[in-house]
Amino acid sequence: MPTTEASRRAALEEIVDSETISTQEELRRRLAHRGFHVSQSTLSRDIRRLGLVKRPAADGSVFYTRPRSRSVREARTLGRLLPDLVRDAVPSGRLLVVKTLTGAAQTVAAALDDADWPEVVGTIAGDDTVLIVLRSEDTAGILAERLLRLARLHD
Repeated sequence: MPTTEASRRAALEEIVDSETISTQEELRRRLAHRGFHVSQSTLSRDIRRLGLVKRPAADGSVFYTRPRSRSVREARTLGRLLPDLVRDAVPSGRLLVVKTLTGAAQTVAAALDDADWPEVVGTIAGDDTVLIVLRSEDTAGILAERLLRLARLHD
């Protein structure tokens, strides 16, 4: 059985989608049952990286689940970072140039990579600029508007 980070995280998502799990220890045991032996710190990192949250159950207990939509995950990270760090986003063909505060480009690029937007091929970050390579020219303007809205620079 492959024990890569991606396969472990996929197994973690399958577990929380199919079972009611309320503690990290329960999650760790379920992963071990599937052949993934992880430390508590690794599990915590995976939970954060996947954006798993605890929701209340009808009986008052809590359980781990994935956010209801990708936009919820985006809002958690990008909605928190972009208003403080992004100054502008300018489309140019299959590229999007994002201007940030000095020293913030790496952080913004990492958050964009984590968002895993399907129209994004990848990002390259300098000191105050992120270059986003897009799959299609058609999405550059749409993505620029989305970023500017998340940065609260447009309505």
